Amino acid sequence: MIGVFDHPWLGGLFTDDAGAGIWSPERQLAHMLAFEAAYSRALGATGMVDADLAGKAADMIAGFKADVTDLRRGTAQDGLPVPALVAQLRAAMPDAGGAIHRGSTSQDVIDTALALTIKEMNALLSTRIAALDEGLGRLETTFGARPLMGRTRMQAAMSITVADRIATWRAPLSEHRERLAQMRPRVERVQLGGAAGDRQEMADQGAKIARTIADDLGLYCPDRPWHAMRDGLAEYAGLLSLISGTLGKMGQDICLMAQQGLDEITISGGGGSSAMPHKQNPILAELLVTLARFNSLQISGMHQALVHEQERSGSGWALEWMILPQMAVATARSLSAAITLADRITAMGGPVK
Repeated sequence: MIGVFDHPWLGGLFTDDAGAGIWSPERQLAHMLAFEAAYSRALGATGMVDADLAGKAADMIAGFKADVTDLRRGTAQDGLPVPALVAQLRAAMPDAGGAIHRGSTSQDVIDTALALTIKEMNALLSTRIAALDEGLGRLETTFGARPLMGRTRMQAAMSITVADRIATWRAPLSEHRERLAQMRPRVERVQLGGAAGDRQEMADQGAKIARTIADDLGLYCPDRPWHAMRDGLAEYAGLLSLISGTLGKMGQDICLMAQQGLDEITISGGGGSSAMPHKQNPILAELLVTLARFNSLQISGMHQALVHEQERSGSGWALEWMILPQMAVATARSLSAAITLADRITAMGGPVK
């Protein structure tokens, strides 16, 4: 437990249970098995293997309980868990013939599982963006007409209203939801390329198998495999950083508004100090700034991971595994913290004259 998102006490600030659950090993494994089951069904549906045998294999896979210790051992040896997982599946059904994993490859399994994870994540993010927009709307209705000193380059400029300040926090949210919807076909998509990305092991049925799996799993089906084309994931990482960056701007503004002497905002439930009990620190606002900066730092890593050599990479691919889950959980936590923060604001601006 060396990361802040699953640390025994730092996790109290950084953890987002719903986001972490979506990216948990248990969910990843469930998605990998969902792909394998859908793939077996697709082999049967296209006549690549006997339909009854494919159905039995899919049913077995759907209820399969994997040996995670063996997957860990297999990953140490093979660089990924799929060979060990497939071996377990075939051992569980020795008479499956070619109905399990035939013509597929590890990247098909892992990338499609990732697409399923992102699909779940997108639903969570969209719901939370809407909830935050609603919360900020309530603040605007309650306090929007109150005066506030507008500041440029951190110097007093001229009077504005609370609604003007809130607008800079709120307006990007609808655009982020639009971006999220537009991006879904580029990241919530099935991966099926076979050994070298050309589906040659699937004869002339590759496109039909891919479409069948996509329909089965509720994913989009791209025109071709995306094994070595990772621009969609880099774009998605960029959107995660945009969302957390917008919330970081909100957090930074609130930190400055909460300074003693300005007192432009009142927040209930602020953090205390071990040395100065009179203080009420804007902990959640500070957290929004931290998470925004964290995500911005990860973008370069995801752009490094764009460089997938030839038809498949090991190094670039593994780099994604290290970075993208943390960015997603950081974004989920940013949204939950911002929603809570908006609910805790009890006053903004000065009295209406």
